[in-house]
Parts: sequence; C-alpha cells; structure tokens
Amino acid sequence: MGRVALIVAAIGVLASAPRAAEGVLAQVDHLVYATPDLQLGIETAEKLFGVRATPGGQHPGQGTRNALIGLGPASYLEIIGPDPDQPKPAGPRRFGIDDLRAPHLLTWVAKGKSLEAFASAAKATPNGGVDLGAVIPGSRKRPDGVVLSWTYTDPRTVIFDRLVPYFIDWGSSPHPSATAAKGVTLLSLRAEHPDSRHVQEKINDLGLKLAVTPGAQPSLIATFDSPKGRVELKS
Repeated sequence: MGRVALIVAAIGVLASAPRAAEGVLAQVDHLVYATPDLQLGIETAEKLFGVRATPGGQHPGQGTRNALIGLGPASYLEIIGPDPDQPKPAGPRRFGIDDLRAPHLLTWVAKGKSLEAFASAAKATPNGGVDLGAVIPGSRKRPDGVVLSWTYTDPRTVIFDRLVPYFIDWGSSPHPSATAAKGVTLLSLRAEHPDSRHVQEKINDLGLKLAVTPGAQPSLIATFDSPKGRVELKS
C-alpha cells in the first residue's frame, strides 16, 4: 500500500486543485494535435477555432517544433510537427508524426509531479499495474529566448491507443499556457474504447478522472468553445 500511496503524492498538484475545478479538466496539462506539416496544422486549427496559434519553439534534437493555443489558465493545445530547420533525427519523430497524412488530435498529457516516484508506483497499482515508460527530460527555446525545461513520461510509450495519457512536470519553468494564443476554452474531455471497462480501470488506477465509455473505435474526444462556436475533435 505504501508504494500505491505514492501515486496520490506524486500528482499532488491534482489533489490541490480547487474544488470547483475538480475532474479531468483540472488534470489536463495539454492536448497534442499532431501534424505532418506545422504550417498546415496551424492553418487547420485556425480554420476550426478562429484563433491563430502562437509560435512555441524548437525541440532540439527531436526534429520537431510547435505552436500553442491556450485552453484555460493552465492548459493548452500543442500543435506539433516536423521542424524544417532541423535535420531529420536518427529515429522516428515522437507521436508517429512521420506517418501522419493530416493534422489530428492524438493524445493528452496530464499534470504531474515527482514523476520517477509516480511511474514506479504506477507499476504496482491494482489490475496488473501501468508501465508508463521511462521518465525523460525535455526542453525548448521560446521565440523570446526563454528556455523551458521539463520531465515527462516517454511519448513513444503507447497505452490503450494513447487514451492513457503521458505525464509532465514543468518544474520551475513557466507554464506554456501563459504565452499561448487566447480565445479557446476546453469544455470537456472523454474517451471511447471497445474494451472500455479495462481502460477505465487503468485510468482510475492512475488517479485520473477521464470517463471512458464503450465505442467501436478507440477515440479521445475533446469539446471546445471558440470564436467559431463549439468545436469537437476526435483522435
């Protein structure tokens, strides 16, 4: 029980969220909107929402860069695609970007703390545990020169079609939502899966509030309010 209890401590940021914000929306750090071409992703998102994403920055050595749209005071939509100013990395780019043919919602990333302890404790949860993969460092430089650094669970680890999220800890870096384009709000986030009971067990074991219901195909479903009205994206 001691190791399992670490899960609550390791995501204490979730437990400390205001009561009015309880639920999955308080746990969302960002949504990943992956694209085979960053400019295409930015333009597609602008057509959907009526908001143009703010340039984020390069991910050195990863062959990607991003642009951001804020979704609330501490969450955002990350549009991520290949960076033409970097050489192609030796291995595949994260999130299967090299195989994409069009921009689409891919997955979500949850707020986390003490990720090494959290990932270790996750392996000891009921129902066989959850292997979140390695905890690795990341960084990027904003256009204004500020370097953001973080740790996160390996985005190459895929659990239940990426309905089980990745976890990120920004440490002392400012949260990207502070400089992201404004005007869009995340209203809801839910999931569907043919084996919804099993997926929901894993989600619950990680202390997450994402509702998973039966569906013919695995799908993450996000609903937004925007200048162009209500928008729904499905992975």
